[in-house]
Amino acid sequence: MKCSIVALPPLKRPAKPKSDMEADARYYSGKLLLAMPGIGDPRFERSVIAMCSHDDGGALGIGIGHIMPRVGLHEVLKQLDIDPGKAPDVPVHHGGPVEPARGFVLHSRDWSGQGTVDVAGLWALTGTLDVLNAIASGRGPGAWLVAMGYAGWSSGQLEGEMVRHGWHLVDGSVEILFETPSDTRWQASFLKSGIDPALLTSVSGSA
Repeated sequence: MKCSIVALPPLKRPAKPKSDMEADARYYSGKLLLAMPGIGDPRFERSVIAMCSHDDGGALGIGIGHIMPRVGLHEVLKQLDIDPGKAPDVPVHHGGPVEPARGFVLHSRDWSGQGTVDVAGLWALTGTLDVLNAIASGRGPGAWLVAMGYAGWSSGQLEGEMVRHGWHLVDGSVEILFETPSDTRWQASFLKSGIDPALLTSVSGSA
C-alpha cells in the first residue's frame, strides 16, 4: 500500500449563523457520527466518524472506530521517507472509503502547521507532511491519531441519511478521540450520550 499525505483542499466555512443553537442544528462539524445497528453498509458497521467539515456543499469526516490490519505508523513514515525518530509505531486508523491511500492526522489544538484546520474548537485536522515530521522529531501535538482515507458526502447527502435508520449524532469528545481505545469508541460514544447500544434494535437501512 502506497501512502500519501498532501495538502488538504480548502474546507469551506459555512456562513455564520444567527445563533450557536442554529449552528448546532444545521452543521455537524465537531460532532461524532455513530453507525446505527443495521446501517446496511458493511463499510460503516460500528463506525465512529469525527466530523471535520460540514456546510451546504457537503461534509467530510475521519473514521476513528477501526484500525487497519497490519499497518503501523512506521510503515507509513517509511513510505513517505520520514525517519520515525521518536514516533511510536501505533496502529493507523481506517479513515473512510474515499481516497484510502491519503493520510490525515487528527490532533490536539496545541500544534498548528501548514493547512491545519481547527474543528469547532475541539480538535484539529492536518493533511500535510509537516505534522508527521513534527511527531517524528518529538515536537508534534500532545495528542494525535493517524488515519488513511476519509468519509465524504455530497451536498444534502448526509442530511438525507440522517432521517433514515443510519446514523446517530453525538457531541464531539476529545476524551473519545485521544483517550479511548479505538475498539471501544463506538460503545463508549453511545454510553456517553446516555444510550446503551446493547438495547438498540437492528433494523435494515441504507447509507
